[in-house]
Amino acid sequence: AILELREFLEREHVTVVVMEATSDYWKPFFYLFEETLPVMLVNAKAARNIPGRKTDVSDAAWLAQLAAHGLLRASFVPPEPIRELRDLTRARAIATRDRAREIQRLEKFLESSGIKLSSVVSDLTGVSSRDMLEALINGERNPEVLAGMARGMLRSKIPALVDALTGRFKPHHAFMARLHLDQIDAHTRTIDTLTAR
Repeated sequence: AILELREFLEREHVTVVVMEATSDYWKPFFYLFEETLPVMLVNAKAARNIPGRKTDVSDAAWLAQLAAHGLLRASFVPPEPIRELRDLTRARAIATRDRAREIQRLEKFLESSGIKLSSVVSDLTGVSSRDMLEALINGERNPEVLAGMARGMLRSKIPALVDALTGRFKPHHAFMARLHLDQIDAHTRTIDTLTAR
């Protein structure tokens, strides 16, 4: 129907198409029309506030009159490459937020099993933390063995890690922790794909 409307406007030699920026309803029309027609997107409130409007004039007729007299100012609509970049950055921001929430869920879940790893490490998804969590999931329960997996500066915190890794981590906790880590990894892959794009 939008394609048919565009063809009709082209046949009628319309010199400019004016539309109000209402919610997201304008987008499919604007994006399709802009390929072949001059399109002006206007702020609905600004158009209504111009004096001289008769109450019986329809919105469309009023917009047409204002456009004919050059009384409308077009809203900024970024070009397509910028719109695409905005889609990507928004999707990446959402994926990053979802990943952070999943890490928080994992942290709370670990604490319910007595594992307080986040009280010692700054990043539950760091290399050392991840090694310890994978070992826990795979059945290692000895806190000293787990703490011994610390790398770099974290090795100086081995006594605190032993305390933090002493808990009641059971097969159910291993199952749930695996799900959380898999979700975190999925979000990380999405973020990496969006970043590369």
